[in-house]
Amino acid sequence: MRTPGEPATRTTTERSIDARVHAILARLPQRGPASWLTEFVVFGLKQAWACVFGGAMLVVIFAAHLWYPEDATLARNDFLTIAAVAIQIVMVAARLETLRELRVVILFHLVGTAMELFKTHVGSWSYLPDGVLRIGAVPLFSGFMYAAVGSYMVRVNRLFDLRFARYPKRWATAVLATAIYANFFTNHYVLDIRWLLIAVVVLVFGRCVMQFRVFRFRWRMPLLLAFLLVAFFIWLAENIATWSNAWLYPSQLGGWQPVSPAKLASWFLLMIISVVLVTWISPPQPPDDPPPAPPVGTDTAACGPDGLPSSSEPS
Repeated sequence: MRTPGEPATRTTTERSIDARVHAILARLPQRGPASWLTEFVVFGLKQAWACVFGGAMLVVIFAAHLWYPEDATLARNDFLTIAAVAIQIVMVAARLETLRELRVVILFHLVGTAMELFKTHVGSWSYLPDGVLRIGAVPLFSGFMYAAVGSYMVRVNRLFDLRFARYPKRWATAVLATAIYANFFTNHYVLDIRWLLIAVVVLVFGRCVMQFRVFRFRWRMPLLLAFLLVAFFIWLAENIATWSNAWLYPSQLGGWQPVSPAKLASWFLLMIISVVLVTWISPPQPPDDPPPAPPVGTDTAACGPDGLPSSSEPS
């Protein structure tokens, strides 16, 4: 088992798949357009593999909306809950997640369910009032949507061997995440400070650069940009889920319409909570080696602050 401070390692199932795929990819050209195309394709495949929990959930929700019988004895919400539990069992049994990572996924589930109970109570969104596998107005499958985010976060950390330059102090990120989570509740009674919190996020994480390995190269990206991109794709998934009547916002009760882009701010802030929860089992790792000096004749203005070309770092 990995001890605290060690980088995340792949599961046995992932190592087996990784070895077979690498044997094929190693035959491809290492230079030129074919090399860049390989990196792009592998990036997409790894992202899809990291999203397997959330993707499976979305497929089940979408399919249930289209084909689940209206007169079925088992309520649709209960079916979705049972399906979510089955997906989670398969994830662990097939060694796509470790039991250690499962603890974080369960924590995401609990944190998300607590928010769901409050938000449905104040009318921020609502679910169909059917089924018995629920707590109040909240069907239990809803917590698995947050768990899907947690699953993605722990999986992407090891699949891309994430490393972080100038990562902020973990106590500071924990305080910030606590304030963000509290604001999701208090903004219904006192001033909503989400934009102030976003400004603090930019201040705290603004200097942090994430490094990630795709196949042959280690790439760099500002961590704030990574937060925004993940928040955008969660927003897209939310549109699919609300179109499938998994839940509805008040503006959608009279007929479905796209989720407001303003929700991107909420998902961006949720990323901070997600990152802090994941660092509980996977402390942020710095880059392995100090960056090499730019080659003689390299235009240093085209390099990032750590001396690497802004596109990639050779593995």
